[in-house]
Amino acid sequence: MQMLSSLGIILLGYLIGAIPFGFILVKARTGRDIRDVHSGRTGGTNAMRAAGKRIGVLTALFDILKGYGAAQLALLVAHGDPWLAVLTPLAAVLGHNYSIFLARQDKKGLWQFGGGAGGATVGGGAVGLWLPSLYIMLPIALAIYYFVGYASVTTLSIGLMTTIIFAIRAWLGFGPWEYVVYGLVCSALMGWTLRPNIMRLIEGTERFHGYRARKQKRKQAVKGKTKNTARIALHQG
Repeated sequence: MQMLSSLGIILLGYLIGAIPFGFILVKARTGRDIRDVHSGRTGGTNAMRAAGKRIGVLTALFDILKGYGAAQLALLVAHGDPWLAVLTPLAAVLGHNYSIFLARQDKKGLWQFGGGAGGATVGGGAVGLWLPSLYIMLPIALAIYYFVGYASVTTLSIGLMTTIIFAIRAWLGFGPWEYVVYGLVCSALMGWTLRPNIMRLIEGTERFHGYRARKQKRKQAVKGKTKNTARIALHQG
């Protein structure tokens, strides 16, 4: 009976994570299917590309809440079982990355489960397991996004930070080692999902954001002004 109850909680965690907020918000705002935009993922970065910054931020917040809610639900009913506390938000990450609500057949007739890369949901799960992790992970993730400029690197850093935070807490005797498994498995899941991005990072063709994107826009603007000035001078000459 206890096992069936635990499996039910884990399944509920998956269903919470599978709610495709990016798809819903972009569809409501623009009528577009986010799966047909750029990377096809349903996370905040692609939602921003599809429907603007406000929708991107809302998507990220809701994705964080999915992981947080799943972890809090598990802690509420786990009765000291660290594995249930870990597996429930982990199921939410799986639901986010491979949502049953976004299942559709491809051209070969194979079923594909749409979703995101899981960064926000992984972070939400970590915060749900230990609230102070928010104050460590959020500023670092924002700094990486803005100054390093790659959304994929930011996403991967969340899994790494989760693993390190829970490993340090476990080493100091403040938390269970099972939480480290959450960080490790989530990192592996995100790495698998972000394979195309990792290849583009290696090739130097990955799209960047933040400071680097602004710097590039300023350079292009200066180039454009220089060319226009040269054309005007040539015409007047």
